[in-house]
Amino acid sequence: MSTIERAELGKFFAVSIRQFNAGHSAPEMFSTAIDAEWHRLMETPEYAEFSDRHAGQILGHTSNCGAGRISWISAYEEMYGSLPEIWFTDTDGKVDEQALARYRETGVVVAEWDCSPAPDGDAVPEPKTATIR
Repeated sequence: MSTIERAELGKFFAVSIRQFNAGHSAPEMFSTAIDAEWHRLMETPEYAEFSDRHAGQILGHTSNCGAGRISWISAYEEMYGSLPEIWFTDTDGKVDEQALARYRETGVVVAEWDCSPAPDGDAVPEPKTATIR
Protein backbone atom coordinates (compact mmCIF):
# COMPACT_ATOMS: atom_id res chain seq x y z
CA MET A 1 0.00 0.00 0.00
CA SER A 2 1.51 3.29 -1.06
CA THR A 3 0.08 6.51 0.30
CA ILE A 4 1.37 10.05 0.67
CA GLU A 5 1.47 9.39 4.43
CA ARG A 6 3.64 6.32 3.96
CA ALA A 7 5.91 8.09 1.48
CA GLU A 8 6.40 10.94 3.95
CA LEU A 9 7.00 8.48 6.78
CA GLY A 10 9.83 6.98 4.73
CA LYS A 11 11.31 10.46 4.27
CA PHE A 12 10.91 11.13 7.99
CA PHE A 13 12.82 7.92 8.74
CA ALA A 14 15.66 8.98 6.41
CA VAL A 15 15.79 12.42 8.06
CA SER A 16 15.63 10.80 11.51
CA ILE A 17 18.62 8.56 10.94
CA ARG A 18 20.56 11.52 9.56
CA GLN A 19 19.71 13.48 12.72
CA PHE A 20 20.68 10.57 14.99
CA ASN A 21 23.98 10.09 13.14
CA ALA A 22 24.76 13.80 13.56
CA GLY A 23 24.23 13.50 17.32
CA HIS A 24 20.95 15.40 17.40
CA SER A 25 18.00 14.49 19.62
CA ALA A 26 15.12 12.39 18.34
CA PRO A 27 13.08 14.15 15.66
CA GLU A 28 9.60 15.16 16.72
CA MET A 29 6.63 13.52 14.96
CA PHE A 30 4.14 16.38 14.81
CA SER A 31 1.81 15.11 12.06
CA THR A 32 -1.14 13.10 13.34
CA ALA A 33 -1.87 11.84 9.81
CA ILE A 34 1.65 10.49 9.28
CA ASP A 35 1.86 9.15 12.84
CA ALA A 36 -1.40 7.25 12.27
CA GLU A 37 0.18 5.60 9.22
CA TRP A 38 3.27 4.79 11.33
CA HIS A 39 1.03 3.01 13.87
CA ARG A 40 -0.76 1.06 11.10
CA LEU A 41 2.52 0.01 9.50
CA MET A 42 4.12 -1.07 12.81
CA GLU A 43 1.43 -3.70 13.18
CA THR A 44 2.37 -5.39 9.92
CA PRO A 45 5.14 -7.81 8.98
CA GLU A 46 6.34 -5.22 6.40
CA TYR A 47 7.46 -2.73 9.06
CA ALA A 48 11.00 -4.05 9.50
CA GLU A 49 11.69 -4.03 5.75
CA PHE A 50 10.17 -0.53 5.34
CA SER A 51 12.22 0.87 8.21
CA ASP A 52 15.42 -0.77 7.01
CA ARG A 53 14.87 0.50 3.45
CA HIS A 54 14.41 4.12 4.56
CA ALA A 55 16.61 4.34 7.68
CA GLY A 56 19.10 1.51 7.21
CA GLN A 57 17.88 -0.04 10.46
CA ILE A 58 14.68 -0.71 12.33
CA LEU A 59 13.48 2.44 14.06
CA GLY A 60 11.29 2.14 17.09
CA HIS A 61 8.42 4.37 18.15
CA THR A 62 8.60 5.96 21.57
CA SER A 63 6.60 8.42 23.63
CA ASN A 64 8.16 11.88 23.60
CA CYS A 65 5.74 14.69 24.41
CA GLY A 66 6.50 18.32 23.86
CA ALA A 67 5.71 21.53 22.05
CA GLY A 68 7.80 24.11 20.27
CA ARG A 69 9.87 24.56 17.15
CA ILE A 70 10.33 21.37 15.16
CA SER A 71 14.08 20.76 14.97
CA TRP A 72 14.49 18.74 11.79
CA ILE A 73 12.75 20.88 9.15
CA SER A 74 15.94 22.23 7.56
CA ALA A 75 17.35 18.69 7.22
CA TYR A 76 14.12 17.59 5.48
CA GLU A 77 14.24 20.59 3.15
CA GLU A 78 17.88 19.89 2.23
CA MET A 79 16.96 16.33 1.32
CA TYR A 80 13.48 16.69 -0.21
CA GLY A 81 12.42 20.34 -0.54
CA SER A 82 9.49 21.96 1.25
CA LEU A 83 7.18 19.97 3.51
CA PRO A 84 3.97 19.00 1.70
CA GLU A 85 0.53 19.80 3.07
CA ILE A 86 0.06 16.30 4.51
CA TRP A 87 2.38 17.26 7.38
CA PHE A 88 -0.24 19.78 8.49
CA THR A 89 -3.22 17.45 8.07
CA ASP A 90 -5.00 15.62 10.87
CA THR A 91 -6.30 12.05 10.75
CA ASP A 92 -9.69 13.30 9.53
CA GLY A 93 -8.09 15.01 6.53
CA LYS A 94 -8.46 18.56 7.88
CA VAL A 95 -5.53 20.85 7.09
CA ASP A 96 -4.29 23.28 9.74
CA GLU A 97 -4.26 26.21 7.32
CA GLN A 98 -2.74 28.60 9.88
CA ALA A 99 0.25 26.36 10.64
CA LEU A 100 0.75 25.61 6.93
CA ALA A 101 0.68 29.34 6.05
CA ARG A 102 3.13 30.15 8.86
CA TYR A 103 5.49 27.46 7.58
CA ARG A 104 5.23 28.68 3.98
CA GLU A 105 5.92 32.27 5.08
CA THR A 106 8.72 31.61 7.60
CA GLY A 107 10.07 28.11 7.00
CA VAL A 108 9.42 27.40 10.69
CA VAL A 109 7.08 24.78 12.16
CA VAL A 110 5.88 25.24 15.72
CA ALA A 111 3.76 22.34 16.91
CA GLU A 112 2.96 19.81 19.61
CA TRP A 113 4.16 16.22 19.39
CA ASP A 114 3.78 13.05 21.41
CA CYS A 115 6.25 10.62 19.89
CA SER A 116 9.59 10.21 18.15
CA PRO A 117 11.57 7.48 16.47
CA ALA A 118 13.89 5.41 18.63
CA PRO A 119 17.15 4.07 17.19
CA ASP A 120 17.95 0.37 17.24
CA GLY A 121 14.30 -0.70 17.17
CA ASP A 122 13.58 0.27 20.77
CA ALA A 123 9.86 0.29 21.55
CA VAL A 124 8.71 -1.50 18.40
CA PRO A 125 5.61 -3.60 19.00
CA GLU A 126 5.52 -7.13 17.68
CA PRO A 127 3.62 -7.30 14.38
CA LYS A 128 0.25 -8.96 14.47
CA THR A 129 0.16 -12.30 12.72
CA ALA A 130 -2.70 -14.50 11.77
CA THR A 131 -3.20 -17.65 13.78
CA ILE A 132 -4.44 -20.73 11.94
CA ARG A 133 -6.47 -23.07 14.06
